[in-house]
Amino acid sequence: MGEITPIIIKNAKIYTEDTVIENGYILLENGKIKSVSNGEPVNLPDNVQVIDGTNSNVIPGFIDGHIHGAGGADVMDATEETLDTMARFLPSEGTTSFLATTITQSPENIENALVNAANYKNKPGQAKMIGIHLEGPFIEKSKAGAQPLEYIMEPNLEQFNKWQLLSGGKIKTITMAPEHDADGSFIHALNEAGVNVSAGHTGTNFAGMKVAVSYGVRQLTHLCNAMAGIHHRDVGVVGAGFQLKELRGELIADGIHVAPEMLQIIYNAMGSERIILITDAMRAKGLSAGDYELGGQPVKVSETRALLENGSLAGSILKMHDGAKQMLELDGVSLENIIEMASINPAKQLGVFAEKGSIAQGKDADILVVDDELQINYTVCGGVIGFVGE
Repeated sequence: MGEITPIIIKNAKIYTEDTVIENGYILLENGKIKSVSNGEPVNLPDNVQVIDGTNSNVIPGFIDGHIHGAGGADVMDATEETLDTMARFLPSEGTTSFLATTITQSPENIENALVNAANYKNKPGQAKMIGIHLEGPFIEKSKAGAQPLEYIMEPNLEQFNKWQLLSGGKIKTITMAPEHDADGSFIHALNEAGVNVSAGHTGTNFAGMKVAVSYGVRQLTHLCNAMAGIHHRDVGVVGAGFQLKELRGELIADGIHVAPEMLQIIYNAMGSERIILITDAMRAKGLSAGDYELGGQPVKVSETRALLENGSLAGSILKMHDGAKQMLELDGVSLENIIEMASINPAKQLGVFAEKGSIAQGKDADILVVDDELQINYTVCGGVIGFVGE
């Protein structure tokens, strides 16, 4: 990487890790946050680029821990251009880091995607791929959703370890059905290895989730979708998200996967400290309505949703800042809460909070300049401007 031009954002309301600075500045240098303070900056470096943040908010970049594709590209395409396309597109929606997410497919196709991600080199000014989310194939067939049935398999530690080796250790999250690991040995081994184990595409109930948490499950994949909802005699996996404080829950806040009224119920029950905003987006995000593909299956995409031929939702076409806007409309949700759900929580869940997820001196310079409605004026990825709004 060549020399990075220093950036100063001034006259802005800055949401730091510890406080809110009403009229401050933030200096970004060599890809890091060099300093944050109030008032006027002094002793600026040579050739600094100045951004006037008047009437704007400076917040940390969003981290999307579950995204399959965007801009016509899909992680399973397994090419460098695929990941480049996604990484170029994502700053326009405020995402500065992401997990390249696979789908249940043949072992060969999964391995091609993992090797491609292992060899991928992040580029300046683009969203940074910080790892892989292995969604499937160790899931429950009755809750497959858009995951192809013919490739679903039982949890296999030898298989996972082979894939982790091929990925260069980049698998950070795995979605699995915990009921298929009866003695918890698979979950325990992954948990011990530092992999974020997320229950999803699961047919288990509340009691099963209590057992899964005891084994090391710490997350729920796209809460409410492909899992048991709340019933008055068994509160299911969704109820487990409400009741078991060890769990954080991914949430697709597009108002389609989860109705706005349910989003409010989830927020009331879990609070911003246990919700992780994701998109679960597929390749059609950012493109026009039409016919697309996901995991080898035809997908019909309208202006608002993506559906398989059987009518099942096939991921989303949601943009991160639109999901954040949807949450901001709920009762009791502030911009600080959005930062927690879209930046802080995913960074903590993935073990990268020392580098990402908040604005603090020494952290990566992943920064958004937004208005009060979360319209994006600037996205800065690793100290390089990756997107400028209209």
